[in-house]
Amino acid sequence: MRSEVKWLLTTAVALLLAGCSGPEPAAQQSMPAPEVAVVTLSSTSLALTTELPGRTTDYRQAEIRPQVNGILQQRLFTEGQLVTAGQVLYKIDAAPYQAALANAKANLASSKAVAHNARLKADRFKGLLGSKAVSQQDYDDAQASLMQAEAAVASSAAAVQSAQINLDYTEISAPISGQIGRSLVTEGALLTANQSQIMATVRQLDPIYLDLTQSSAELLKLKKQMRGDSTGQVSVDLLLDDGTEYAQQGSLQFSEAHVDPGTGMVTLRAVFPNKQGDLLPGMFVRARLHHGSDDNALLVPQAAVSRTPKGQASVLVVNADNKVEARVIQIGRTVAQSWQVLSGLQAGEQVIVAGLQKVRPGAAVRVVKAQAVADGQTAAQ
Repeated sequence: MRSEVKWLLTTAVALLLAGCSGPEPAAQQSMPAPEVAVVTLSSTSLALTTELPGRTTDYRQAEIRPQVNGILQQRLFTEGQLVTAGQVLYKIDAAPYQAALANAKANLASSKAVAHNARLKADRFKGLLGSKAVSQQDYDDAQASLMQAEAAVASSAAAVQSAQINLDYTEISAPISGQIGRSLVTEGALLTANQSQIMATVRQLDPIYLDLTQSSAELLKLKKQMRGDSTGQVSVDLLLDDGTEYAQQGSLQFSEAHVDPGTGMVTLRAVFPNKQGDLLPGMFVRARLHHGSDDNALLVPQAAVSRTPKGQASVLVVNADNKVEARVIQIGRTVAQSWQVLSGLQAGEQVIVAGLQKVRPGAAVRVVKAQAVADGQTAAQ
């Protein structure tokens, strides 16, 4: 009796264990592969641009200073107006310089009279020299007196020219065309030649320069890309401080011939048309340089890119067997919500953008396509 009971208990336990463990392998075998959303990479044409900070500066600038001493009598312009090269801006009291010019002219007339008399005397002595009426020494003295008189005429003529120049300097003219700022002197001010204080400043603002700063390493990349462009020209868009884009496009003129040893930066200069005068010197702006295009660019969504412990950019790729591969890539510039891929991926490959947390390299997956949504993330479709 006891043996029958023992057999029944043993059989019941065995059946119970078989019932608990038997379905588990079947359940495990029936678990589906995780689902991931992918994008299939395709080459596209990408415009190459670089955005740099900068400040506007005058195309030309002239500081107005007096070149003769005197009392300022008139100011002949309106502050802030456009002036043309040669336009008279100020007048200095000219009376002393007119008197100096008149005196110089009188001295010139006197010198000419002395020279005329010396010439007549030399001519007479020359005629008498053949008949021995005058000695050779007297003739030589007459010639020397003539030469001295002619030198005095030349000196007096130079004095007249100098006096005329000083008189002309009493009218202070604009050396360039442009917009003149405020006047720092008023009528009645005592001016001295070449004084340190300026009277006003004229700035040519059309066109206008934009000075940009860029690291020397980035400048080398820019030059390489420019060499690959058949035109070799770099057009520039201007982004104003309020975020709006300037209506007219400029062009890159040159880069500085040296690198700042303290910052490692290089100054670039662009020029922009400025007929309406919207751009003023000293404005802080940003410039977008267009320096060619990449006709076979690959873009990968930023959501697909992670970093390895070494800091390298990496993505998960689904291969032809629907298995996951980890791939280290090199990325370049950002384009909207994507990275430009420089190496590590090829067109036609499938990159996982959603479901990354559910898979590991080597795992089998089920693939669905992904599409970009408004917030820059990805969604399966």
